[in-house]
Amino acid sequence: MTDSDAAAARQASSQEKAPPQDREFTEQVIVVGGGLVGATLALLLGEAGIAVRVLESRGRPLDGEAVGKGPPAARVSALTPVSERLLSNLGVWPAIAGRRATPYTGMQVWDGEGSGEIRFHADEVGVATLGHIVENAVVLAALEARLQALPSVRIDYGVRLKALQSPASGRRLILDDGRRLQAPLVIAADGARSQLRELAEIAVRERDTGQAALVTTVRCERPHGGVARQVFRGDGPLAFLPLTVDGDAHYCSIVWSTAPDEAARLAALPDEALAGELGEAFEQRLGGVTVTGATARFPLTQRHAAHYVEPGLALIGDAAHNIHPLAGQGVNLGLMDAAVLAEELLAARDRGAGLGDVRILSRYARRRRGDNSLMLALMDGFRLLFGARTPALRLLRNVGLSGADRLVPVKRLMMRQAIGERGRLPARCR
Repeated sequence: MTDSDAAAARQASSQEKAPPQDREFTEQVIVVGGGLVGATLALLLGEAGIAVRVLESRGRPLDGEAVGKGPPAARVSALTPVSERLLSNLGVWPAIAGRRATPYTGMQVWDGEGSGEIRFHADEVGVATLGHIVENAVVLAALEARLQALPSVRIDYGVRLKALQSPASGRRLILDDGRRLQAPLVIAADGARSQLRELAEIAVRERDTGQAALVTTVRCERPHGGVARQVFRGDGPLAFLPLTVDGDAHYCSIVWSTAPDEAARLAALPDEALAGELGEAFEQRLGGVTVTGATARFPLTQRHAAHYVEPGLALIGDAAHNIHPLAGQGVNLGLMDAAVLAEELLAARDRGAGLGDVRILSRYARRRRGDNSLMLALMDGFRLLFGARTPALRLLRNVGLSGADRLVPVKRLMMRQAIGERGRLPARCR
């Protein structure tokens, strides 16, 4: 058998395994990674009639009947009003809110090593809420349900990349099941350790924060009152993010950023001992706590790709930039990446331009890199300031927090940044 005969046999075998509708599906865009950001981009493009194939390493879609019921999942996001409007315009917000989403109208931040404190309330900037705390799985289940109903979108589960090739006609992906997929444009939405970014040999500027995040869920003695709280401790910030479960407003999602060894020690504690340490570290602001969910930890490394685009290739979300979770802005930045890239691609389609044209993709990169760089720098600055041990800097941050709390214009500026007003929705996504 010749090499060409063998290749034809493999292709025929692959087609026999594929669903019949996939044999005739010719993708214009391939999105690698079906998480929150990748799924949102696929929905934005698919709703506009662009043929999109999503490659997701998970073996199956989420169970929409089970998600959002029972104990909350450990991984949550603080979605800003801008992100909510994007999801609402895509028709998925009702499904998210119908499962489980907790609005928060206030924020409280204080220095655990001093007296500095600042409080925010939605009324101060004339909005109904500052955002919603939502389990990532709840958002993703709503997006997947909508994608599965679109004839212009195909999702392949349980697949992984093996190689990336760059022929003149676009980008070609070789999958671990032997298939070869090609499209004018391939999108890397496969997370902070993006395999597609590595295959494309795009350099990344990495900065180890010296911290790891511990995440879990607790039930507090006192209700959270719709307020997101964060204390800056010497070892790192500890956040209690409000969750409401079946009408019970005593739950909080925990994100504790601390030294890796300390995170490992905390994760190994029995639930009762961990609850005691959480309550003490949080100064018992909501009374005693009970750990109700599984505990996980992961290293915190800030990353920023040297460039976001190449001919026929673009990076979005954590594949392009990975940020410290202390401000809860990671997912929101990624959703804005998806919205801006979709706007540029749809405008190019309307003009008859090629979707993989690097000039088109560069417009997306220029629009997003500045905001993402600013947020990365701000988070690094906050981390260094509140991790400082020198008395002068500790005094400065305490005076700064208390002073900002008394300066209404400064507070409003900070709040508008927190609710995402820098990232206004592109015209096509409103």
